[in-house]
Amino acid sequence: MADTSDIRTPAQIEADIKRRREVLAETLDEIGVRVHPKTIVGDAKAKVASSVDQTLGRTYVQANRVVSDVKSQFVDEEGSPRLERVVPVALVVVGVVGLIALGGTRRRRR
Repeated sequence: MADTSDIRTPAQIEADIKRRREVLAETLDEIGVRVHPKTIVGDAKAKVASSVDQTLGRTYVQANRVVSDVKSQFVDEEGSPRLERVVPVALVVVGVVGLIALGGTRRRRR
């Protein structure tokens, strides 16, 4: 004997076909949106922006570490400056600025 539990009416079959067509239409619409050039460009821009954000974040962290290391060289634990390190650096900076200023005035005279 044949199994009669899977017998459907033509109306049920038509309803199933209609439902499947709607699902396929939605899927095709999604595929159309995903392969659209604007979507592809937008996704690429988002990936680049994410990569840049990560790179900037890493750079920021690294810069903070460098600043903290430099600060620890010139400031003690209490927050007061270490004069034995600040004074020589300040003298070098003043000397370099003075040399640059003298070099600039000599060029102008000629």
